Amino acid sequence: MLKKYFLFIFLLFAAITSRAQYDYTSYNYTRYAVGAGASYIRGYTNLKQQDNHTAQSVTFTYYYRGYIPLTAEIQSGTLSGGNLITDESNRFYINHYIALIFHGDFQLGQIMDDNDGFLADFVKNFYAGTGFGFVDNNNKLQRYAISDPTYRFPGKDQSINLMVPIRAGYEYKFYNRFNEPSVRIYAEYEHNFVFGEGLDGYDDPPSHFKNNNLNQYRQISIGIKYDFGPTTGKP
Repeated sequence: MLKKYFLFIFLLFAAITSRAQYDYTSYNYTRYAVGAGASYIRGYTNLKQQDNHTAQSVTFTYYYRGYIPLTAEIQSGTLSGGNLITDESNRFYINHYIALIFHGDFQLGQIMDDNDGFLADFVKNFYAGTGFGFVDNNNKLQRYAISDPTYRFPGKDQSINLMVPIRAGYEYKFYNRFNEPSVRIYAEYEHNFVFGEGLDGYDDPPSHFKNNNLNQYRQISIGIKYDFGPTTGKP
């Protein structure tokens, strides 16, 4: 998985740098945006049962190019799974987390001519991206097995873990009277790989519980951005 991630980073970097001498953005655009979003999220941890929840986020974006936004995001939400009664080990967790995420996206419009027609205008707003961040976990969970009260499940209720998001989505732009994007609505899918055992708070040795995969959570999001600041465009 990590090899695929670094290969993706390399290819994305190569695409950006190879096009750096060209800016296909024929419209003017402002340099900054603020936004808010809502997500439908689900964890993937070492507990079999996982629940669906919602999360919220606020963002600040800097446009390196018209189609290459760099974004800082603060996200908060709840992840939970397991069940005190139905889980075979009586484990459950409820994680009220806060995440700080930095990510960059590459929209297809960066490598397309703006005068290619309606279909091109539609396709150019698809994007993919990645980045890094940190998840501040705040867990409530079952530490002692009902079947064996002498065994305490190891782990931490509170922790901070490094995360890597893989993102893909679509953005629809509303233009002002100067033909500049002023409001953007987006829909996206994001899968977050979390390095550590903090999402569910359980850190059992593999000899006791199967524990082979990274903690992860996915999110399906919609959101809105408002553009502002100095105007720039194709030189």
